[in-house]
Amino acid sequence: MDTNARIYVAGHRGMVGSAIMRALQTQGYTNLIARTHAELPLDDAQAVQTFFTQTQPEYVILAAAKVGGIHANSTQGADFIRENLKIQTNVIDAAYQNGAKRLLFLGSSCMYPKNAAQPLREDSLLTGPLDASTQPYAVAKIAGKVMCDAYRTQFGFDAMTIMPSNVYGVGDNFHPDNSHVVAGMMRRFHEAAIAGTPEVVVWGTGNAMRELIDVDDLASACVFLMQREVSEQLINVGSSEEISIRDLAHLMADVTGYKGKIRFDGNRPDGAPRKLMDNSRIHALGWRAQTSIADGIRALYDWWRSTSP
Repeated sequence: MDTNARIYVAGHRGMVGSAIMRALQTQGYTNLIARTHAELPLDDAQAVQTFFTQTQPEYVILAAAKVGGIHANSTQGADFIRENLKIQTNVIDAAYQNGAKRLLFLGSSCMYPKNAAQPLREDSLLTGPLDASTQPYAVAKIAGKVMCDAYRTQFGFDAMTIMPSNVYGVGDNFHPDNSHVVAGMMRRFHEAAIAGTPEVVVWGTGNAMRELIDVDDLASACVFLMQREVSEQLINVGSSEEISIRDLAHLMADVTGYKGKIRFDGNRPDGAPRKLMDNSRIHALGWRAQTSIADGIRALYDWWRSTSP
């Protein structure tokens, strides 16, 4: 991938997309293409085709998606499946139709069966039922992965999918209802520390395990894979470090300075009991994550405090 190549990052304002833009710029890529949603609504098939015809990107990284945590997935399932199916279908097809050399599609670890053997191997996809709390989003993402595979098989289009573990980091969404676990928990503990709240309630038993990857590590993996000839159509990208929701809550209390009680509400959903990735494929190619969970959480809190009103 030449440093002058035309590279389109879909979703460049999101947490993952903005980190990919930073990684590309750091490595000297100068011909980056980006559009805001107002400039290019990715759910509009004609607008996407026109954009690709006009700009002719050589490489495409599809990081745009409607995303959210357990609460958002549980209450907005129709929105998650509709919007993600539209975005994926439009971008993948337009990239192929306009001669892009390679497309990288970002999947999600929730695509794996709820009770798949741990660590999660790429070949466990579609071998069992999904976790009900994220099923609409997961089904949409699975459809995107299958679409990439089908375009590769039928048309020879170089499209591949990566499966990140749970992502957090600079640019995360701290919305009280629609955030993922790390940002949502961080906000609640931060606000509780400031207010002197005697108790913070955390959803679930606290026993669920999550592998967390810092977004800048994920971005470095995306660029790494785009730069290499890769035969695999699906590759896990994780940190290989996991933490229980219980331990994450206590880490958040330590980072934010919260001194009150932490209570776990077992009547609320845990989500999948464990989601640890088998990262042997990408390790064999020569890439490994560099940021520990503890260091990444502290860096995120410092960034958030420096940028929030």
